[in-house]
Amino acid sequence: MKSETLKKSGKNVLKKMFWHSWFLFSSFTMVKMQGYGYEYSMLPAIDEFYKNDPKGKKEALIRHSSFFNCTYETAPFVMGLSAAMEKENSLNPEFDAESINALKASLMGPLSGIGDSIFWGTLRLIAAGISIPLGMQGNILAPFIFLILYQAPSIITRWKMLEIGYTSGQKFIEKASKSGLFEVITNCATVVGMMMIGAMTASSVTIKTSLNWNLSGTVLNVQKILNSIMPGLLPLVITLFVFWLIRKKVKAIYLLFGIIAFGILGALIGLF
Repeated sequence: MKSETLKKSGKNVLKKMFWHSWFLFSSFTMVKMQGYGYEYSMLPAIDEFYKNDPKGKKEALIRHSSFFNCTYETAPFVMGLSAAMEKENSLNPEFDAESINALKASLMGPLSGIGDSIFWGTLRLIAAGISIPLGMQGNILAPFIFLILYQAPSIITRWKMLEIGYTSGQKFIEKASKSGLFEVITNCATVVGMMMIGAMTASSVTIKTSLNWNLSGTVLNVQKILNSIMPGLLPLVITLFVFWLIRKKVKAIYLLFGIIAFGILGALIGLF
């Protein structure tokens, strides 16, 4: 009877999380992207598992307001897994809470690649390819056909991914706790997460200097010198400096306006 109650309780939590997940893109910011939407999606699980632990609830809320960015359809798998891990963390004082965000960071990149290619790159184009010609002919059913072809699989996938993430997460936690695998997984997930952040820095942060040094008639291009040392060295240095300022509790709004001012000033003096 008790296990059945827990199953029903878990399903109720998942249902609430599913409806909350519709707001994943709410409060979207360039600093945390879907971070606050993810926190809102996790709120039913946090309320359930930490109902008698205000300190644990506060820590969980802070934990899930961190940076997150994943395809809408595959993100619920991470939510389900996070919910299973939060449940274990609320019950087991020896559980490593840092492993929750480590796994989040390691999963959101690969799952985004899968979700984007299936839903954004394939299914959306198929749905649009069928409904747009109908719309051009004046067929009133065109938008409904698009919604059925695209949104129906999206909604079903999001629910199933959430359910699979939660149930598989519980089984995974049981096995990992018994075998002592969690420490290894946490370290590996942290490494993968750092690799993803490094890749995002190299691909998303574009900073090039236009400085040239004239040495005895020989013009040296500073950007080429930096590239020969390490491609993307300048974006990496700037990113690490901004990260250091964030660790020093400098507000994001100050960083944003500071970067804008630095860019304008750098362009005026010929640095960029």
